[in-house]
Amino acid sequence: MNANVMARSGRLGAERAARGSVTEGAARAGLAARGVIYLLVGVLAVQVAFGDTGRQADRGGALEALAGKPLGAVLLWALGVGLAGMAVWRLSEAVFGAVGPDGRKARKRLLALGGCVFYACVAYSVLSFAVGPHSGAGSSDQQSRDVTARALGLPAGQWLVAAVGVGIVVAGVWNAVQAVRRDYHDQLKRGAMSRWARRLVDVTGVGGGVARGLVFVAAGAFAVRAAVDYRPDRAKGMDDTLRSFAHTPLGPSLLACVAAGLVLFGLFSIALARWRRV
Repeated sequence: MNANVMARSGRLGAERAARGSVTEGAARAGLAARGVIYLLVGVLAVQVAFGDTGRQADRGGALEALAGKPLGAVLLWALGVGLAGMAVWRLSEAVFGAVGPDGRKARKRLLALGGCVFYACVAYSVLSFAVGPHSGAGSSDQQSRDVTARALGLPAGQWLVAAVGVGIVVAGVWNAVQAVRRDYHDQLKRGAMSRWARRLVDVTGVGGGVARGLVFVAAGAFAVRAAVDYRPDRAKGMDDTLRSFAHTPLGPSLLACVAAGLVLFGLFSIALARWRRV
């Protein structure tokens, strides 16, 4: 019995540590870092919409833009460390459960584990770029084509790529629906927010979430097309996906709207860094 009590006490102690100030700080730093990257990508996409095509509207383009600024190297390291903190936070949610009544469910834990892997990869990419601009994030479009080509070469590769594409489409639709429904309210410390802050979060959360979801849907659709046609060059990264909006009947105006939405999502992430329950 004493062994069981000690084991339980140890688990509770580990969980308290995982939810402590260090992990909370890592989560808030990660949300802020994500927000900065989306802000930069959105600004670059706005420039593309108005005819400035000199930069890639993706994470690589955002990092290059930062690297050219005063204290750019410091900012890059700060972003990389922040995103690593995001990975640590998501790992703690996968192990101990997230905040909320259903935070310990298997689905939430699996999503958190996927988020941990994703943000660990992104953090590695950013930190690699900080070490040397030519060793980190490259073109998202070329990366997407390379990954798709390797996947198509696997047994049942077409089905795998198509399934991933459908999954990205579903994720995009779900993100947009959650934003419109304002499901993020359950994650906020609303009692600590002013009326102005709640309005700001709703404007940025809905507009940004819908825009982000639309980008996911488009990218997933291109992946499905690459699988059906068995042509990896049909797959598109963030930059080509955003530019594709300018080739619709609505033209660059649609790209400008989506780009503005990504800026809003960046602001929303920064707001979450302040008011999200962790």
